[in-house]
Amino acid sequence: IARRVRAREISAVEIAQAALARLDAVNPRINAVVESHPDDVMRQARAIDARLAAGEDPGPLAGVPVTIKCISDQAGYATTNGVRAQRELIAPEDGSVAANFRHAGAVLIGSTNTPTYSYRWFTSNQVHGATRNPRNPALTPGGSSGGAAAALAAASGAIAHGTDIAGSIRYPAYFCGVH
Repeated sequence: IARRVRAREISAVEIAQAALARLDAVNPRINAVVESHPDDVMRQARAIDARLAAGEDPGPLAGVPVTIKCISDQAGYATTNGVRAQRELIAPEDGSVAANFRHAGAVLIGSTNTPTYSYRWFTSNQVHGATRNPRNPALTPGGSSGGAAAALAAASGAIAHGTDIAGSIRYPAYFCGVH
């Protein structure tokens, strides 16, 4: 994606539109992405295309759609950690994960679900509900990066941020068939 955007074979706007359309098509069934701001997604994509048009280097991930786990601060998004008491905790600025993805030219398309405090092998919480495995909705996508893995397996973005201490990326990747 980044190579094609940088070569101007396809625009970051076209990639963002496709990512949002895919998200709209699959997310209602799996509940992997719990918050998305399409206007901001398109603003980010237009900025990448403008940098390219000005002859600037937008970064190695130019236009690549990325999701961020809802435990990491992303400007304008709730950093819920899957906890009801934090559902109104709107990040005023990006944390290091989101900031680094943006600096690399990625387009952040949404926030993915996680178990409460990322502390389960399945992805469900009282704020966002359960995330379903896109390959078989009767099965868990794993946890704690279950929303990330499910979004990736459903092609709702090209990269999904996840975290891992005790298998929180490895289990969801295994359960959803991604790496």
